Amino acid sequence: MNRLLLPLAILSAPLLFAADPVEADYYRVTTFETPKETAMEVGAIELLPGGRLALGTRRGEVWIVSGAGSGDASALRYQLFASGLHEVLGIAHHPQEQCLYATTRYEITRLKDLDGDGRADVFDNVNDGWGVSGDYHEYAIGSRFDPKGGLWVTLCLTGSFSSQVPFRGWALRITPDGKMTPMCSGIRSPGGVGFDAEGEVYYCDNQGPWHGSCTLQHLVPGTFQGHPAGNVWYDLAPNMGPRPVDPVPEAFQGERKRNEARPGGDPGRMVQERARIKQLLPPAVYLVHGKIGNSATAIICDTSGGKFGPFSRQLFIADQSHSNLSRVFLETVNGIKQGAVFPFRGGFTSGLIGGRMDEEGRVYVGGSDRGWGARGGRPYCFEKVEWTGKVPFEVLEMRARADGFELSFTQPVDPATAGNVKSYSMRAFTYAYREQYGGDEIDEVLPRISAANVAADGRSVRLILSPMTRGHIHELHLDGVRSAGGLPLLHPVGYYTLNEIPAP
Repeated sequence: MNRLLLPLAILSAPLLFAADPVEADYYRVTTFETPKETAMEVGAIELLPGGRLALGTRRGEVWIVSGAGSGDASALRYQLFASGLHEVLGIAHHPQEQCLYATTRYEITRLKDLDGDGRADVFDNVNDGWGVSGDYHEYAIGSRFDPKGGLWVTLCLTGSFSSQVPFRGWALRITPDGKMTPMCSGIRSPGGVGFDAEGEVYYCDNQGPWHGSCTLQHLVPGTFQGHPAGNVWYDLAPNMGPRPVDPVPEAFQGERKRNEARPGGDPGRMVQERARIKQLLPPAVYLVHGKIGNSATAIICDTSGGKFGPFSRQLFIADQSHSNLSRVFLETVNGIKQGAVFPFRGGFTSGLIGGRMDEEGRVYVGGSDRGWGARGGRPYCFEKVEWTGKVPFEVLEMRARADGFELSFTQPVDPATAGNVKSYSMRAFTYAYREQYGGDEIDEVLPRISAANVAADGRSVRLILSPMTRGHIHELHLDGVRSAGGLPLLHPVGYYTLNEIPAP
């Protein structure tokens, strides 16, 4: 194929379905036109020198994009760099080697342009140490390079239920020289893998067996992430030590027996299973099903130092089904990651899969509606999100305390409304930890908010409430809170996953 270099126009993004028109006052979305000879189903996005981007696609192509950061439509260029791969759902630039590493369904491939014509000449197999049976659902989601120079690959189960070939249901770490190390078991159906501002690695899992909802999960080496199907491969991972549980663990067998003995019997709970399975790490944040999204994908960290607004060092989670971005604040309590998720920005034109923020605080996203459909309405997209410079009135952080939560805000609050307990309401719930697909919100608790103490500077509020329920998602509504200027919150709801309760 001849070299392809295309100038294309930029279209302004229509706000479809779930988008709140007010969101556009603070975060502007630009929809890019894409080459007509391909379906630009963006599966991964990476930054390149000179402000360029690399886009990996579900169609097995890699495109180099220049001019996307500009507001000038004539500056946009697409160049086909590589084709013939199988589902590029991870792309990473190696600055020393000046080449790309693509995570495909069956391997990590090193792509090099030796003659400088803008096309890959060398396709090196770096590692193919995991299995592929041919099942349509066996996605392999890859990261960019971590701070120590390794790539993380999260492997979907066969059909999302079982593990028919090695390391399906695992997270692996692979170095540029091809060394593969199994890192975590218990993965079901990953949609994205990425890093926080400290370089800690996370992945998003999707609702299904053993997962009542989509989740953001911390990939701590040696941990079990919750789905037992891949545990059959522990014999191939001597570095992991003994398997945390049998292929069908005793705790899960107990859940089966309870339900067999009593149809509709009490299912297991994550907080209980943690006490029995020491390697089991709970989700850092439940991305509450149907309210935040239904199919979590890319993890994007704001490392722009304020160029993307007031949410520096927080995470943004893309969703394929809801065609949106949500925002996550994380903290560590008793050594465990946990935190709150808030709605952020809807109205993207297709389901989001790949995402990346550049140094100037521009977020690039793209994806597809293939397979599951998406609210956006278009079959695929490539889009950009930019902060307009206006600060929305939002909950900035939600921190757990022994007797409630401490909230900070992006703008000073009105003391009268923020100090009134009637401005708030809360419910807490969890999901069953069981083999059945998905599940309802269960074990509802209605905490009583007894005080709302506004700080002297008006930037934070201490909510005193009881009970605090370990293992529950605490859904907080702030419908009555106003800013000092009289504005309601742009998104007056947050969902905090309380894995651990801090000491007094």
